[in-house]
Amino acid sequence: MFKNTKAFSSFSVDDIQKAKEFYGQTLGMEVSEEEEGLAVKIAGGGSVFIYPKQDHQSATFTVLNFPADNIEEAVDKLTGLGVSFESYEGEMKTDEKGIFRGESRGEGPNIAWFKDPAGNILSVLEDK
Repeated sequence: MFKNTKAFSSFSVDDIQKAKEFYGQTLGMEVSEEEEGLAVKIAGGGSVFIYPKQDHQSATFTVLNFPADNIEEAVDKLTGLGVSFESYEGEMKTDEKGIFRGESRGEGPNIAWFKDPAGNILSVLEDK
């Protein structure tokens, strides 16, 4: 039924202008204003729709993942742009840069999580 449908993901934010600045300027993505929110273009032809919601609650899971060839470089560049990375303990313990080093432990990719201005969780993960 949906085999040839161009599906897209969406999530809410509490301040559409802050979201536009963060995704467009900080992350450098192509963002266009839609009638009821923002369309964020994803390389390869996909998109994400971001919409304002007065009673927005931040997602407690990763809503968007950004693959990177080199996670060290990506984290350093984002940090230089003012992005703060999350710090986790326990099973998903992150290092001082906020990177979970899963590859060397055979526990998935190297990944680092950060939040958008609305508190939604995003990640950059090493894609080798």
